[in-house]
Amino acid sequence: MGTLKGNKLTALTEGLQQIFENCEKRAAHYDANNLFFQEDFDELKDAGYLVMAVPEEFGGYGLQMDQCQVLTRKLAYHAAPTALALNMHVYWTGLVADLWRSGDKSMQWILEEAGKGKVFAAGHGESGNDIPVLYSTCKAEKVEGGYKFTGHKMFGSLTPVWDYLGIHGQDNSDPENPKVIHGFMKRDSKNYEIKNSWDDVMGMRATRSDDTVLNGVFVSDEFIVRKVPAGFKGIDAYILGIFAWALIGFSNIYYGLGQRVLDIVLSSVPKKKSLSLDRPSMAYHPGIQRDVADMFLELESIGPHLDSIAKDWTEGKAYGAAWGVKIFAAKCNAVESVWRMVDKAMDVMGGGGIIRKSGFERFFRDARLGKIHPSNTYITREVIAKGLLGLDLDYQPR
Repeated sequence: MGTLKGNKLTALTEGLQQIFENCEKRAAHYDANNLFFQEDFDELKDAGYLVMAVPEEFGGYGLQMDQCQVLTRKLAYHAAPTALALNMHVYWTGLVADLWRSGDKSMQWILEEAGKGKVFAAGHGESGNDIPVLYSTCKAEKVEGGYKFTGHKMFGSLTPVWDYLGIHGQDNSDPENPKVIHGFMKRDSKNYEIKNSWDDVMGMRATRSDDTVLNGVFVSDEFIVRKVPAGFKGIDAYILGIFAWALIGFSNIYYGLGQRVLDIVLSSVPKKKSLSLDRPSMAYHPGIQRDVADMFLELESIGPHLDSIAKDWTEGKAYGAAWGVKIFAAKCNAVESVWRMVDKAMDVMGGGGIIRKSGFERFFRDARLGKIHPSNTYITREVIAKGLLGLDLDYQPR
């Protein structure tokens, strides 16, 4: 890392720390009132968080995956929903920057727009589609000058603020060779509506991941970025980059949340009194000690794993098709380990943990969502097993 970048990175990280703490102070309010994290967004955008992965040539900081994940993890420790939603923007800029550095300049416009402050979000979630990105229930119809997309998108984090929504749809005009069409729709596009579907969800409420219904939205050819075969055979550097940046981002977010939960437990347990045991606090209870140790052991297995994957990606390790197995495994290990330790933390916290004013139940609810993020537990184990056994992932019936 050159001196200029080092100085810029130092300034960025030092400036962000206070903002992260500000985000922490607002998190409970956003959750309780089902509000988008607007103040967090404004402060983080002004501080440069949204352009950390954008190359310096386009006005960003040029951080690669290993460095970006450090900041993602730190923000998640203070405000996991804020970090989760912003990951949807950062992963677009990160993967396109990777492609740009490798010589693929076809999506340079995304880096240019992001450098100017435009916000990108993801429109890949669909009901009934358990393998998002690789297949789609959304129809992509070729028309003059571009494609029309018709379908129902779910989990659209950053709904209130995005300028471009990354979407995909399936072109079945050739039934023997269906194609998945990837593109970006602009905010001022016609023929879509946003449905307010995110009130009172279980967790991660501040992301405002509302639904977006596409009713023949036109996306011009200049904003169509990929046309690939449906299924796993359509994975190229762009598709793999979506999985890498999104899933490793998810993993670090839940890891940061897990670190926060452990700190809450370590702070709370010594204050819990034990009348019957005639001891200063519940910290002396052997069962509590065992659970605290187990929580720590769960977390200790996550950090080095994620750091290794991010470092290998940044260095361009040539794992080939094995990258999919590695990415899915890292995400699965992270979110399932965090959930086990947070669930155990609820046992340790006892009845006080379920009371909203304690602050803990919010982390409990947020942590549970990690397992249902793509890739969920079912598809993860299918991909890992079939990949290791050398089976055709597109073989039907599954």
